[in-house]
Amino acid sequence: MAATKRALGLLLLVLLSGPAWAEGEGGKSVMLKWSQLTEDQRKVLNPLSKEWDTLRPWQREKMLDIARDYPKMNLQQQARVQQRLNDWSRMTPFERENARKKYQQFQSLPPEKQEELRKKWREYQSLPEAQREGLRREQPDLYDANELDN
Repeated sequence: MAATKRALGLLLLVLLSGPAWAEGEGGKSVMLKWSQLTEDQRKVLNPLSKEWDTLRPWQREKMLDIARDYPKMNLQQQARVQQRLNDWSRMTPFERENARKKYQQFQSLPPEKQEELRKKWREYQSLPEAQREGLRREQPDLYDANELDN
């Protein structure tokens, strides 16, 4: 349940973190390398700098959408984007794939079940860290510590 909520946030980041495309001569799309991004784009997407050139085109495209919308966000939204980009950049490919799968599972649930899980996640988040740690120890499959920061 909590892992699903975390996966939801991470998948939103994934969906917003795709390859970059630009119109080349003759209207052909070409993938942008990190060095071809603007200074503003590199500033926003900096947590992905080391892996940018290996991202899939759709990932770069989504990330460029984030960078484009970033200046329009309030400070809280910008902080959330930066935190999620940092979290995502620290994940292994295996962890990322698991986050995608959990997000897809969450999305396939009926809206009522999604809201129930969101409520449980909020309740979990309101617990003191010691209680959350206890829950993670008691039920490691349910409370994956790698997905429960924040």
